[in-house]
Amino acid sequence: MHIPDGYLSPQTAIPMIAVMVPVLGVAANKVKNDLKKRQIPVLAAGAAFSFVIMMFNLPVPGGSSAHAVGAVLLAILLGPWAACLGVSVALIIQALVFGDGGILAVGANCFNIAFVMSFAGYYTHKLIKGAADKLSSRGMAAAFIGGYVGLNIAALTTALMFGAQYHLFQAADGTPLYFMYPIKIAVAAMMSEHLILAGPVEGLVTVIALWFVGKNYPALLSDSPKWIASNDKGVGSHV
Repeated sequence: MHIPDGYLSPQTAIPMIAVMVPVLGVAANKVKNDLKKRQIPVLAAGAAFSFVIMMFNLPVPGGSSAHAVGAVLLAILLGPWAACLGVSVALIIQALVFGDGGILAVGANCFNIAFVMSFAGYYTHKLIKGAADKLSSRGMAAAFIGGYVGLNIAALTTALMFGAQYHLFQAADGTPLYFMYPIKIAVAAMMSEHLILAGPVEGLVTVIALWFVGKNYPALLSDSPKWIASNDKGVGSHV
């Protein structure tokens, strides 16, 4: 889902950076106020996990890519604000150091992959899980669906973002100045890959990793930040 440089106009890319600055400020403040010190290494490990799995890219026709992210897993463990911050750090390092995703497009990539996916997947998981334990059959199903839905909503917003460039920015003779395909082709290319392949992989990664954490480090499921613990009655008490 990484958008490279040259696919978004400056009129789109720069405002998206401006949008993400206060979003990341809120996320950092939430993490500072609500996460315990012993949870910070979990956030760092989650960001590193996200960084690694995002490096395994499958090219998507049109210039983007399909890959797992791990944002919903981190959101389930620490909340969507922490996931947004952790995945954004991974995306920024990938853009600056490895050239995976454009530098000018980093705001758009953080918005789609870190913000949209974390919140969409987290609230999908929360809605389906209800009061069930996170490691119950319902909890595992909720984790899979949360990962699947979160990734595909992020893929959709990504496709709409760069597909819109074709319609909004053209030369006098009608030649597109940035992205070369209309929205319908961008959406079809992105969603076919993510609905069929990347989405199920994301769901499985979320389920397997959540099960591993729950079985080997159960305190991480019960030791939740305030914004989760107040409404999550299925996994023990908030310490």
